[in-house]
Amino acid sequence: MAYDADVIVIGAGLAGLAATAELVDAGRKVILLDQEPEQSIGGQAHWSFGGLFFVDSPEQRRMRIKDSHALALQDWMGTAGFDRPEDHWPRKWAEAYVDFAAGEKRGWLHKQGVRWFPVVGWAERGGYDAGGHGNSVPRFHITWGTGPGLVAPFERRVREGVARGLVQLMFRHRVTGLSRSAGTVDTVSGEILEPSGVERGRASSRAVTGAFEFRAQAVIVTSGGIGGNHELVRANWPERLGTPPERMISGVPAHVDGEMLGIAEATGAHLINRDRMWHYTEGIQNWNPIWEKHGIRILPGPSSLWLDARGNRLPVPLFPGFDTLGTLEHIMTTGYDYTWFVLNQKIIGKEFALSGSEQNPDLTGKSVKGVLQRARADVPAPVRAFMDNGADFVVEKDLSALVRGMNALTAEPLIDEAELRRRITARDRETLNPFTKDLQVMAVRGARAYLGDKLIRTAAPHRILDPKAGPLIAVRLNILTRKTLGGLETDLSSRVLTEGGDPLSGVYAAGEAAGFGGGGVHGYRSLEGTFLGGCLFSGRAAGRAAAKAVN
Repeated sequence: MAYDADVIVIGAGLAGLAATAELVDAGRKVILLDQEPEQSIGGQAHWSFGGLFFVDSPEQRRMRIKDSHALALQDWMGTAGFDRPEDHWPRKWAEAYVDFAAGEKRGWLHKQGVRWFPVVGWAERGGYDAGGHGNSVPRFHITWGTGPGLVAPFERRVREGVARGLVQLMFRHRVTGLSRSAGTVDTVSGEILEPSGVERGRASSRAVTGAFEFRAQAVIVTSGGIGGNHELVRANWPERLGTPPERMISGVPAHVDGEMLGIAEATGAHLINRDRMWHYTEGIQNWNPIWEKHGIRILPGPSSLWLDARGNRLPVPLFPGFDTLGTLEHIMTTGYDYTWFVLNQKIIGKEFALSGSEQNPDLTGKSVKGVLQRARADVPAPVRAFMDNGADFVVEKDLSALVRGMNALTAEPLIDEAELRRRITARDRETLNPFTKDLQVMAVRGARAYLGDKLIRTAAPHRILDPKAGPLIAVRLNILTRKTLGGLETDLSSRVLTEGGDPLSGVYAAGEAAGFGGGGVHGYRSLEGTFLGGCLFSGRAAGRAAAKAVN
């Protein structure tokens, strides 16, 4: 039986596009399959903020940031906490990825036309010792054009492959099985779904109109993770993070369901670290949702007072932007699945950014004028829209009214006004002179030592209850599902491995399906800006390796 292509790529997200682009460069024939309609090409990368992790970049040097390969590797390993026998390949991928981020990554993307916002962000600051979790320096580079700006050059390369007759784009093809011939996985089968013209991200029909079966010398799985499948998230929820939350909102559409991971596992692939996952604690319900339970993540500066459901401050160093999973672990010990930010307009205007391309029209549209208007605004327009319309926002002139509004949003009225006033007042006293024992106030002052934070991301220390800085704002924060950190175990050539450690003949994997490399390049935690880059790095590796392997 003849082959239909040299390689079949399953999933048209960023990793799939990167792999296909490399196969095109090598002159290979590719079938690119995806269950969603063509308008969803690029997958979750389209919705992203476009953050990328670089080490010792020109942008960092211009911002007076001293970074190095050694410092980045120290941060990565301290954050990942690799401690399992199956972390052999994830550790190798981590070392290779830091090499990439400190080496050719930026130049490779720059040659394809990708550019970056000049101010480097500081995500996952850690707050522990030098060998622990977190970025020692700012490394979060925002793509000019956000997620769509990063997808564009790879989509262009793939469509050039279509024009050359090397690529067949087959959307609405849902894979249900992989099978072997002579010991090699070479057959992909599944269902053809009816055409759909729904807007990107919205639920598409699952009506089946036919079946398909294609054969190729190699198969690359780039189907993503499990973040849209809350039942699977709960089933894999680790004991170390406590009882899974009863209520979660979704950072990804429902079609990010993890089904392909099970299909690959049933074919012999080794799925590892399935209990490692990356969910955000600063999720808010989208007032203008695209998919079911659509949530947006707040990218916060360090000044908001973070309270649990009963109004207690979260423990040190669980400040906004410091330790995502450490915060999640603490929240799940409180008996509630939500927390609060309490702040004022002065803080929200400077410190709230919203993750996602659609929440940043200035950066996504590459509008210098729009960026300047954002910088001059008291509150950026997307944030103002949530203040006005968001189900999780309470905006009031005085604390009594704020507390009444907070208690009205929850099943139980847990916030005591007198206790909250006492906590805020105690914190506010610490801002009145340059000395403090409040480590969050100290962290705010430390952040402002970095020029980028001082200019656009961190408000000067001031009293939250200062009427001139008002009105007061409370934001109920929800658990937001997002990334799968575990995945299909792969070697450095992106070959999928079996439980015994041998390659599963004919199968490669990349992106979130492979834990962004090796089955879990991040270990337990991410340094942020590493998911898109992990898709690119592992997708590139898979495409290049498969191109060499086929005749």
